[in-house]
Amino acid sequence: MLKIAMIGAGSVGFTRRLMMDILAVPELRDTEFRLMDINGENLEMVSNLCRKLIQSNGLAATIAPTTSQREAVKDADYVFCMARVGGLEAFQHDVEIPLKYGVDQCVGDTLGPGGVFFAMRTIPVLLDLAKDMRELAPNALLLNYSNPMAMNTWALRRAGGIKAVGLCHGVQGGHKQIATALGLPQEEVDFICAGINHQTWYVQVTHQGKDMLPYLLEAFENHPELSKSEPCRIDVLRRFGYYSTESNGHLSEYLPWYRKNPNEIDQWIYPDVWIGGQTAGYLNHCRAKTEEYKEMYPKWLSGEAEYIKLGQRSNEHGSYIIEALETGRTYRGHFNIENRGLITNLPDGCTIEIPCYVDGNGISPTFVGDLPLQCAATCRTSISVQEMAVQAALTGNRELVKLAVLHDPLTASVCSTKQVWDMCDEMFEALAPWMPQFNGEGRTWSDISQPDQGRYSFPKSTAGYVPPALSGEVDATGSSGERLIVGHNDN
Repeated sequence: MLKIAMIGAGSVGFTRRLMMDILAVPELRDTEFRLMDINGENLEMVSNLCRKLIQSNGLAATIAPTTSQREAVKDADYVFCMARVGGLEAFQHDVEIPLKYGVDQCVGDTLGPGGVFFAMRTIPVLLDLAKDMRELAPNALLLNYSNPMAMNTWALRRAGGIKAVGLCHGVQGGHKQIATALGLPQEEVDFICAGINHQTWYVQVTHQGKDMLPYLLEAFENHPELSKSEPCRIDVLRRFGYYSTESNGHLSEYLPWYRKNPNEIDQWIYPDVWIGGQTAGYLNHCRAKTEEYKEMYPKWLSGEAEYIKLGQRSNEHGSYIIEALETGRTYRGHFNIENRGLITNLPDGCTIEIPCYVDGNGISPTFVGDLPLQCAATCRTSISVQEMAVQAALTGNRELVKLAVLHDPLTASVCSTKQVWDMCDEMFEALAPWMPQFNGEGRTWSDISQPDQGRYSFPKSTAGYVPPALSGEVDATGSSGERLIVGHNDN
């Protein structure tokens, strides 16, 4: 029986989704789920709904809710983290304070002032979780879903001392869009995506061996829905020649060209969905979802409304990674890991998102080589911000936080240096309760070591390693006869 801890389990939708993904695997249906959250009300709501799903499907799995992180982690085989430190109160400051200075964010959880200060709150919590794991579950694997993904994963690899991998569903979403634009079945469209989280690039797209990259721009421009919902991403595709992961709203705030002029923002957003690019889109979405879940809770609990059926597995990587590690079945996905010469024109040590393979032996990354120059340039700009932010979070260096925000492309396009300093001072004051590392004297970067992380560390060299799907020995439908989980891989 596996023991899986879920930290930040008060997320009514996401926790149940991950649990049902895991329970879709027959070998994992007696799993013990330790649900942990500091919000007792949300925790009770989620626990009751999870028990309802387990009981209605006649499964042997169990639910153990707790507000103690150490209790949840003790002897766990796997640990999920999906915590949002500071909740919507802090999130509001991430978005609304920068807006006063002209920095218009749709999401604000990855880069920009919102993403940098989100990292300042989240990294200490992740390192506290890592400490508990080192003491109570030293062999467990952390599957992190908490943003800002690249910064969090970087900090964990630098100072966590545990086995950790960062997971996101942006690659899968873009894969579906590309197949839709081309009018092809998704399972027939093969691809390689590489870059950094939320700025990963589809550097190879093929259908039955045919290169489809030359056809993408026309396909997106002519699609009746995608041509309207993805104006920013299509413009980047037009200029760069490559399609990027994540939503239109996400991408628009990582670049200096689309949100700097209030009079021009409307032409780059799609107002019908929160991820389309509207101001504070994700914050407003989260507020609306909170109210919706409160309204739907009694209906879900009574069975009047159905949320998830057993076997309805999502495209989230988490359950497939656990299935592969526990059963030996091979899974291919795009994960966030440390760059060790895998993308050769991005800095070693940064967090990259690339294809990886998982089986009973662990997680094996693939060698990518150089990104196209234009894609690498965009990524390197963000990596510079991330590096400063990670060092600031680990050392408690306030000035380095300001320098990270100063170098953010969107912020730099609208703010003077004084405005950046004033904005950051205001954010430090508003968010102080969630950033304890800035209350003391701090540490130097050289004080923070990078210990060995053991079995799930990624190999220092990938020389000579060619994964099956890249060598042509196995296609995306598992035609070699090997039992792959690729029917769901990156879909």
